[in-house]
Amino acid sequence: MARTQAADYDERKEAIVDTAAALFAREGYNGASVADLAKRGKFSKSLIYHYYQSKDDILFDVMISHVRALEEAAKEATAGAEPPARKLRELAHRFMALYVGAADRHKVLLNDLDHLPKARRNEIVAVQRRLIETVQKLLVEIEPALKRKSGASFAAAMLFFGAINWTHTWFNPKGPVSAGALAEMAVDWTLGGVRKAAE
Repeated sequence: MARTQAADYDERKEAIVDTAAALFAREGYNGASVADLAKRGKFSKSLIYHYYQSKDDILFDVMISHVRALEEAAKEATAGAEPPARKLRELAHRFMALYVGAADRHKVLLNDLDHLPKARRNEIVAVQRRLIETVQKLLVEIEPALKRKSGASFAAAMLFFGAINWTHTWFNPKGPVSAGALAEMAVDWTLGGVRKAAE
C-alpha cells in the first residue's frame, strides 16, 4: 500500500526551498552544506533527505521555481489585446515584483546556474530563452524596423534584462524609488534605445 502524503507536504518542501535560497544567496552554493541548511531552517537532515536526494536537487528547485514564476508572469502580462508597449510595461512591473519578492532565488539563479548538472541547467536555460523571445517579440511589435537589422531585437531584449536583472545588487525596496518606478524607467530607457537603433 502506498504511503499517503502528509497534509503539510508542500508547505514543508517550500520551507526547505526558501531556506536554501537564502542560504545559497548568502554563502554561495559551494559554501553551504545540507547540514548548514538543516541548522538554518531548524530541520533535521533526515527531513531534508525525505524531500530531496541531493543538494543539487534543492538547487534546481530554487531556480526552476523562480524561472517558472517569471514565465507565468510573462504569459499573464502578454495575454489580451493591450498594445505591445503596455504589455512590456506590465511585464516589467511583474518581473520587478518577483525580483524583489524572491531576491534570494534570483541571486542564486544568476550566480549558481553552472553548478547544476547539464540536463537540468538546460531546462532552466530553455525557460530563460523563452522569456527573452517574449521580450524580443514585444519589441519587434513596438518597433517593426528592428526586424531589418540583424541581431537588433535580441540585443534590445538583452539590454532590457540587463537593466532589471541585477537590481538585486543595489535596489532598496524601502528607498526613494519604488520597484514600479524602476520598472517604468527600464521600459522608457529600452524604448528610447529601440527607437534610436531602428533609425
